[in-house]
Amino acid sequence: MKKTLAVAAVLAAATGSAHAAEECRVGISMYTLGAPYFAAQEATARKTAEEAGCSVRSADGQNDMVKQIGDVEDMVAAGINILIVNPRDAQGLVPAVNAASAQGVHVVAIDSTLDPSADFITQIQSSNEANGELVGDWLAKELDGEPARIALLSGSQGNLVGRERRLGVLRGLMDSMLTNYGHADVEVLGQGWGNWSTEGGLTAMEDLLTAHPDINVVLGENDSMVLGARAALQAAGRLEEVILVAAADGQKEAYELIKEGEYGATGLNNPNEIARMAVEVGIKALNGELPEDISKLTFTEPAVITQENVGEYYDPDSLF
Repeated sequence: MKKTLAVAAVLAAATGSAHAAEECRVGISMYTLGAPYFAAQEATARKTAEEAGCSVRSADGQNDMVKQIGDVEDMVAAGINILIVNPRDAQGLVPAVNAASAQGVHVVAIDSTLDPSADFITQIQSSNEANGELVGDWLAKELDGEPARIALLSGSQGNLVGRERRLGVLRGLMDSMLTNYGHADVEVLGQGWGNWSTEGGLTAMEDLLTAHPDINVVLGENDSMVLGARAALQAAGRLEEVILVAAADGQKEAYELIKEGEYGATGLNNPNEIARMAVEVGIKALNGELPEDISKLTFTEPAVITQENVGEYYDPDSLF
């Protein structure tokens, strides 16, 4: 089973039924449900809210900023008083979030970064930089002084979470190479855009394999894209030549391959914990139970998941 993650003390108490004084109406705005991670996040947020007695509205932004803005506006017009939002763009959703807060809606951002100038309570996410550095350190030791020839699989252009993830891994890789071997030989041979999905990762990897025959590392910004890349490598007969790593997620299928030694490592980014924490914060805000000094950024505990510790985190019944 997965470890219980260390979180901010303010989130430790159960939600209970204290919100009964005011009807709880939750809106969940996901910028996409096109990857298992996001689908699990929405499902856990919905389940947590419904178990607390809240009514729930949910919307799939379909990776379209204009649609997500419309989704938020529609939810606010329908009378939600808690908004859980995974934003498509750090800047693009700011006016809609500010307008929701001005209407008295308690807004909690999750996962993808929302500009901190916006009017929301807190952003709940894993530490992309810390996870990435741990993955990079593991990769450097796995390469054992050999050069890194990387095929980079990124989610979507302009996404700040993806940027934090890839830079975290590269920083950890470079630093660990220098610390442990006295030199760093790292080259990103090409970057493919996989739109966070398995299918996108497969297509991007096929293109990268054609252009770069000397790839020895696949680095993805999530597990779904790396799983797609693995299928492309397998079809090309090159799977044994390449180390597979993801900056973050901890998808169940990746854990299963890690257990078998067929996938290198991934960073811990539990969608269920993030979603559950967000609903708890929203309900506490609705009831006036949050401290005034709550930080605008709340991190879960970072970790790199490898064959040595995957048993501590793997849950066959997980939604993700």
